[in-house]
Amino acid sequence: MFTFEEKYAAIGKSGSHFEGMFITAVKSTGIFCRPSCRAKKPRIENVEFFNTTDEAIKHGYRPCKICKPMEPKGKTPDYIKMLIELLHSEPYNKIKDSDLKNLGLEPNHIRRWFKQNHSMTFQSYQRMLRLNSGFQQIQHGDSITKSAFENGFDSLSGFNESYKKVFGYAPTKNKETSVVVIERFTTQLGAMYIAATEKGVCLLEFTDRRMLESELKDIRKRLKCAILPGSNQHTSLGISEVNRFLKGELKKFTVELDPLGTEFQKKVWALLIRIPYGKTWSYLEQAKKLNMPKSVRAVANANGMNKIALIIPCHRVIGSNGNLTGYGGGIPRKKWLLELEQSKN
Repeated sequence: MFTFEEKYAAIGKSGSHFEGMFITAVKSTGIFCRPSCRAKKPRIENVEFFNTTDEAIKHGYRPCKICKPMEPKGKTPDYIKMLIELLHSEPYNKIKDSDLKNLGLEPNHIRRWFKQNHSMTFQSYQRMLRLNSGFQQIQHGDSITKSAFENGFDSLSGFNESYKKVFGYAPTKNKETSVVVIERFTTQLGAMYIAATEKGVCLLEFTDRRMLESELKDIRKRLKCAILPGSNQHTSLGISEVNRFLKGELKKFTVELDPLGTEFQKKVWALLIRIPYGKTWSYLEQAKKLNMPKSVRAVANANGMNKIALIIPCHRVIGSNGNLTGYGGGIPRKKWLLELEQSKN
């Protein structure tokens, strides 16, 4: 195990034996690099280290264009290099399976290569790259125009249109009267996003949540608001309580919520909050408590649309046969959460 100081000392050294042992992430730029990157060495206070590219991406960083950490040295096929270059030049574009086939590539092969080398599929990588790029454009208060041109866009309108593909709106001055603030933070189960209105938390999700882009667009559409990096009293309390919860130090959340959905969904989510800590209900039990015993599928779908993980505990709902079915954060996280609660109950 290398110390932080040993890793920092190794940054920028060509032929370093640290290559492949860790990833360097730079907080001030939002970029992650391989240890031997020849870019200017960052200040020590701006650096954090990860074991894999997967971890760096989930914590909000984008790959460096100089050292190309997404391309494992000595074993990256030319067609993979071509795809990564394409995404670097146009991070907001979505390359679909049909696009891969038009390029003469087999989608399943591309998916397996990214899974094997970076612990995520090609589609997951694209999704995280879009979110990270969009989030970082205005995170440090840079002007919209400056962000656009520094990120390779030829015009402000081009940047606005690309940003709109991710968040559902362009980050220019607009007619919105409200702002939803969003923060990224780290937990022992992985990086998460928390977003809040003036009323309370409206989103709490792991950064690798497949539906995250759609959820952000839904919030924007329902509230006709701008979603901007920032914090308020609800995000601050929410982050504190989530970390205490995951350490087994908190059983009941007190942070205010502002769940956004249909009236039926809100009714389902309100019932979820009533599931006791350390206990589980089946989807059928949940439907019966809602006086809708024949609507198990509708209830399960509403659970799946929950945007506020952990606090609205959809992880406490299981199949009638006891199986850990369906969870947006992934079955391994669901199992971990249930085991944590049972051990503390």
